[in-house]
Amino acid sequence: MKTQKLRVIIFDDNKNVRESVKLLLSTTETMEIVDSFENYENLLKDIASTKPDVVIMDIDMPGVNGIEGVTKLRVKYPELPVLMLTGFEDDEKVFNSICAGANGYVLKNASMESLISQIEEVHQGGAPMTPVIARKVLNKFSKIHPPSKPVSEDDVLQLSSREYDVLNLLVKGKSYKMIASELNVSYETVHSHIKKLYQKLQVNSVGEAVSKTLTKNILGKIMMLAATLFIPG
Repeated sequence: MKTQKLRVIIFDDNKNVRESVKLLLSTTETMEIVDSFENYENLLKDIASTKPDVVIMDIDMPGVNGIEGVTKLRVKYPELPVLMLTGFEDDEKVFNSICAGANGYVLKNASMESLISQIEEVHQGGAPMTPVIARKVLNKFSKIHPPSKPVSEDDVLQLSSREYDVLNLLVKGKSYKMIASELNVSYETVHSHIKKLYQKLQVNSVGEAVSKTLTKNILGKIMMLAATLFIPG
């Protein structure tokens, strides 16, 4: 039985980038470029006609930029995985693209071969980012939302010890695969834990989970609550 390929579309005004990604994906058995576009003029129509599984978007585009494009896309397609492929390493653009709804952020100077695994990861619910980008986003969130509220049992959401470990690694910018390796569990197990975290945190993405964790100082509160409940033997 022939496996269904992952359908990918790319928006980038650079023809060489579009062709390079198309060539790269043509060498895989699991995914394909179903179309490519040089601007966002007909963004929603393009997505409706191609029915992609993953969208790759550039930020620096003529007319409507990528951040505006993601914002527009999220109104009609809130769950569609979006991977930003861009040359920018600017804090504000990184932060704005994540806040607009991008699921992952990858620099164009990264290895193009790594794009394959990043497309797979974002399709499976992950949030692939380069370590540099992850740190910048987390730094931005912590500056905007400094933890200040007192400890509350309601805020710690009764996370299990394993869910705490997974959340702690997400906040550090680790990918699903890195978390699985560090905790010595399967990728599927990590995915299951993160789904439960989404439910308990009442969020829909890794970015939202990290933001809420930093805003409410959830990891710190869990540690403080554990300390108050610990009775020496």
